This record gives sequence, C-alpha cells and structure tokens, in this order.
Amino acid sequence: MSGTLYGIGVGPGDPELMTLKAARLIAAAPVIAYPAPDPGESFARRIAAAHIPQGCEEIVIRIKMRPGSVPAEPYDRAAKAMAAHLEAGRDVAVLCEGDPFFYGTFMYLHDRLAPRFAAEIVPGVSSLTAVAAAAGRPLTRRTGTLSVFPATLEDEVLKELLCGAQAAAILKVGRHLPRLKRLIAELGLTERAVYVAHASLAEQRVEPLAGLEADEAPYFSMILIGERG
Repeated sequence: MSGTLYGIGVGPGDPELMTLKAARLIAAAPVIAYPAPDPGESFARRIAAAHIPQGCEEIVIRIKMRPGSVPAEPYDRAAKAMAAHLEAGRDVAVLCEGDPFFYGTFMYLHDRLAPRFAAEIVPGVSSLTAVAAAAGRPLTRRTGTLSVFPATLEDEVLKELLCGAQAAAILKVGRHLPRLKRLIAELGLTERAVYVAHASLAEQRVEPLAGLEADEAPYFSMILIGERG
C-alpha cells in the first residue's frame, strides 16, 4: 500500500499553538518535508522542531523569495522525492506555517500528489486569526464581512477592493509597507488600521498604522482594517 501525504499546519509561530493532532503525526512520521528560503532556515521546521523524530528522512524545499509567479521547479523536485517515499509505503508529513490551505506552500504539492496518493489536511491556527488575537480586534461580527488581500496586488486593484470591503486584512506586507501606508491614507482608512508583525512570537509588534514610522516590515506582517462604523 502507498503511504499517506499529510499537509500539516504548524501555526503562526508559537509552538504551543500547534494542534495535538499535528504534534502526534509529526512525531510518528518517517519522512518530514518543509519549505525553506534559499538561503535560510525553515520557519516551519523551527516551530515543529520539538516533535520531529530523530533519524527521520527530511526533505527541504528550497524556494527563492522573489516577486512574480510561483516557481514550479522546487515543487516538481520535492513532489518527485515525496512520491518515491509514498510509493514505498512511507507516510510523508509536510510542515506548513499557519494553515496549509490559507496561502500555504503545501497546496502546490497537494496539486501534484493528491491525484495519485491518499492525502489528509491537518488545519492549523492561521496568521489571520493570530494577528487578530495579537491586536485584540475581532475580525468581523454578526452579518459583517471580511476581505483578505495579498499586498502584492497592484495599487488600483487593491484600492478598488478596499473601497468595497467592510473590514479587511492585507497579508505579506514586507517590502510593500511604504506603498500600503500611502494607499491606505489616500482612502482615508488609516485610523481604522493596525499593523502586526511576528504575531504570537517573542518579537511580536502591534502598532496603530497611524503611528507607525517604519518603512520596512518583515514578510510575516499584516495590516488589519477594522469594520466601518
């Protein structure tokens, strides 16, 4: 029998926010895979490190952090390596920051492998809910709606979407912070916005966007724009 592919959400950063199911499956997995920047260490592996068994096979998916379309080659190569283990009957646990299906890297492996092998998704605490908790702000309530956008959208597209949103979250702020601050100010939304970086970690930072002087932000940062009054 073939092995099972597990897409495991390990949460936003604090290891204590991992689910019991995630910890159990990681500890039992003969093969662990995870994304990592090229160069750099894997954030997903760092979160789950205490549960990774000694002697397990590790597959590092090196991804160059650059703008543009998702590169196929790293995922093709990783999927090929994982397929060999799955065909041999070994389970493969893929670690993913946050939740696997919320802007998660696992989805690209799922596209390649799920048609051929059994796959199970283990949801994780997402960056979105971690940021809301850090900021002490409900995302939405009752009949309200929440819109989620990546910061990589073009200015005019993002402005149009924000104009139609009751409440919004902008992910992957990083190098886009200066233009986002300008764009949000142009729409008169600054007073409703809060900036959060490294939610759930020791270096967590929460600050109203109106008082944020910095023009640089880490990749793991987000802007929440509260509901209209």
